[in-house]
Amino acid sequence: MNMADGTPKHPYHLVDPSPWPALGAIGAFMLALGGVLGMHPEMLGTGVASVIKAVQWWIIAPGLGLILAVMFWWWSDVIAESRKYHTAVVQLGLRYGMILFIASEVLFFAAFFWAFFDASLFPNSPEMPVRTEAVGGIWPPKGISVIAPFDLPFMNTLILLLSGTTVTWAHHAILEGNKRDAVRGLTLTVILGICFTGIQLYEYINAPFSFRENIYSSTFFMATGFHGFHVLVGTTFLLVCLFRAMAGQFKPTQHFGFEAAAWYWHFVDVVWLFLFFCIYWWGSGKAPIALH
Repeated sequence: MNMADGTPKHPYHLVDPSPWPALGAIGAFMLALGGVLGMHPEMLGTGVASVIKAVQWWIIAPGLGLILAVMFWWWSDVIAESRKYHTAVVQLGLRYGMILFIASEVLFFAAFFWAFFDASLFPNSPEMPVRTEAVGGIWPPKGISVIAPFDLPFMNTLILLLSGTTVTWAHHAILEGNKRDAVRGLTLTVILGICFTGIQLYEYINAPFSFRENIYSSTFFMATGFHGFHVLVGTTFLLVCLFRAMAGQFKPTQHFGFEAAAWYWHFVDVVWLFLFFCIYWWGSGKAPIALH
C-alpha cells in the first residue's frame, strides 16, 4: 500500500479501527425501540402494555445518552484527524457525505409533511371513513383549538432567520481570518438557538392539545418535535465550533467542521419555514388561539 519511503500512494486517510459506528447503531436502535413501544404499547399485547410504559424511558434514556456520547467522542476523533490527515480529496468526500446526510434528513421531514397534507387536504375522504369520522370531515379537526401562527411561532421564525445571518457573519469572518468576529457570530447563533428551544418548550407546555388527541396534534408534535431535536443537535454542533473558533482551530482554507455546521443550521432554518407556513399558518384554519 505504501512506497518504500513510507509515503502513501493514495490521497485518502485510512482511519484506525473505531467502536463508534457499532455503538451509535446500538444507541439508535434503543432510542427507536423505546419510542415505538411507547407510542404503540399494544404491539406486545395488552397484558404487557403497563410494563412497557414503565420501562420505555429505561430504553430511551440510555439510547439517547449513548448516541450523545458517541457523537462527542466520534467528533473528537474527526477533529483530531482534521489537523493532520484531511487532504483536499478527504475534505471533498466529507462534503459529499454531509450533503447526502442532509438529503436523508429531507426525506425524514417529507414523511411528516406527507402525513399532514394527506389528512388536511382530504379530511372528508370516502376511502378513509375512520379518519373522516375522527376529524369530523373538516380541517382542523372538530373540537380542537390550534396555536396562533403569528404569536410565538412567528417569534421563533424571526429568531431562526436572525440566527441564519449570524452564522453567515461568522463564516465570512473565518474566511477573512477574523477570529474575534467569528467568535461573536457563533456566540450569537448559539444564544439564538437556545432561545428558540426555550420558546418551543414553552409552547409545548401550554399547547391546547395533547399528542394523542387526534391526527392534527400527533403530526404537529412529531414534525415540530423532530425539528426541535435538530435544533438541539445543531446548537450543540455550533457550540463545539464556537470552542474550536476560540482555540483558533479554524483557518480560511481549512474549516469544513464549521461549514458542515452552517449547512446543517441553514437546513434547519428552511425546514422551520415550511413548518411555519404549512402547519402553523395554512393548517391552522380560522380558529387559532394565542398562548400567554
